[in-house]
Amino acid sequence: MARPIVRILSRYILRQHIPPLGYALAALTFAMLVNQVAKQFGNFVGKGLPWGIVFEVFALSIPFIVAMTLPMAVLVAVLYTFSHFAADNEITAMKASGISVGRLLLPVVGGATLVALVALFWNDQILPRSNHALRTLLVDIQRKKPTFQLKEQVINEVVTKQFFLRAARIDPAANTLSDVTIYDLEDPDRRRIIMADSGRMAYTPGGTDLYLTLRDGEVHEFKRSDPQHFNRTFYSVNRIKVAGVSNTFTQTENDTYRGDREMTICAMEEVVARARRDMDRTQRDALVGVNGEMRRLLKLASVPAAPFDTTLAQPSLYCRALSGLQRIVTPTAAQAQGVHQTTPPPAGPRGPRGPPLPAGVPPRPVPERPTATAVPYSVQQMALTAYEQQLRGARMRAATYEVEIQKKLAISAACIIFALLGVPLAIRFPRGGVGLVIGTSLAVFSIYYVGLIVGEEFGDRLIVPPFFAMWTANLLFLILSIPLLWTVGRAGSSAHGGDWQDMKRALVGWLPRMRNAEVGMRN
Repeated sequence: MARPIVRILSRYILRQHIPPLGYALAALTFAMLVNQVAKQFGNFVGKGLPWGIVFEVFALSIPFIVAMTLPMAVLVAVLYTFSHFAADNEITAMKASGISVGRLLLPVVGGATLVALVALFWNDQILPRSNHALRTLLVDIQRKKPTFQLKEQVINEVVTKQFFLRAARIDPAANTLSDVTIYDLEDPDRRRIIMADSGRMAYTPGGTDLYLTLRDGEVHEFKRSDPQHFNRTFYSVNRIKVAGVSNTFTQTENDTYRGDREMTICAMEEVVARARRDMDRTQRDALVGVNGEMRRLLKLASVPAAPFDTTLAQPSLYCRALSGLQRIVTPTAAQAQGVHQTTPPPAGPRGPRGPPLPAGVPPRPVPERPTATAVPYSVQQMALTAYEQQLRGARMRAATYEVEIQKKLAISAACIIFALLGVPLAIRFPRGGVGLVIGTSLAVFSIYYVGLIVGEEFGDRLIVPPFFAMWTANLLFLILSIPLLWTVGRAGSSAHGGDWQDMKRALVGWLPRMRNAEVGMRN
């Protein structure tokens, strides 16, 4: 009868976690989405965009928000559920029945592992695609110039980094301006400041060009090459044409560029492999250069170096398994690619100095450059500096993508870490109530989020290895959860009596004891 009871208990524990997990995920996602809408809504509406485009921008922001709120929702659900278990004496009853805290932890860890796998799939497959679509859409929005809604008393950028306009008063109905100041930076060698008492705007039928008719003003002009020469021109009527001002929204159909946050783990592993191959090639070229120079100084015959191996490293087990799963799920597409020759073959390793070679074609070896008979010392120093820059550039490129890979894995694994941390906290402090759930969740996730930001910055700058840059916060919370689990799992430990005062004494209670010990030693 033990096995059915254990299965019923596991189902009961998991069933109690599902409602708070769903509520916490929805509430946290909604709160962060509202914050995002509040910050960006005015900018998008001011551009006169269709409501469908504005809705699409915020809809594409949801996957990124869910990636951050899913681990936090796990922590909230575990704290809420086990604090209710402890407050309702269910933990005490389970212990009295011979069920240990470790046995109670098994279904929680199993459920958290399932959520972590879902988070990994979300971060690796869905999030990069949504980030790519969001970036493309934001770039398209930036191309649309809101010239028909110029703001008063503000320097409006009409043409990016070229033409700026400020007006004290704007009448959108009549398209009139008053007290106008224009900064014309189109010519890099000439700067013009145009001032006018009033003006009028007009557009071409297509909305691509803007015509300004300015009245009663002056033009200040000077050349950067000749700063002592200054022109001041007065006018009664001045007509200006500003070309390339688009008033229509054009959405990009196909954008092939992808940044590190818009790529899957397998795609980033390929970039890392290429960067490491470039590092090996740079080190090998440096050694070949030094060897050739030493043999020249010793008046020895030069020895041709072995050809450089340009094959990439094998992908990880995860990428191999994912690739095999894709071949099983979509065998028809794979066969179609092998039959039709119109589809280009998959890219293999890059050649020494050229585009990617077709799969199965080995790259040609790079011919050795003849060594010079005499190389000045300054040239040697320049070559050494160039090698160092190439090596550092390849390392930073590899580190950027490795940090992003580790971040995806660390955020997914945080679901399990937070479950291990939440169970002992909820059992030890059952009378904390909702305040304990909210306060602990905010504190833990704030620390975790700051750790991710700082770690990513240090990892990109090669200060900390990518693994420790992204996994340090996980390791710290895991180390903190181990003694807490051991404390609540001891025989005879009670689930009662824990509230905010007990938590305060547990965290900072050692300070008064240290002060008393110091006073006793002085006396």
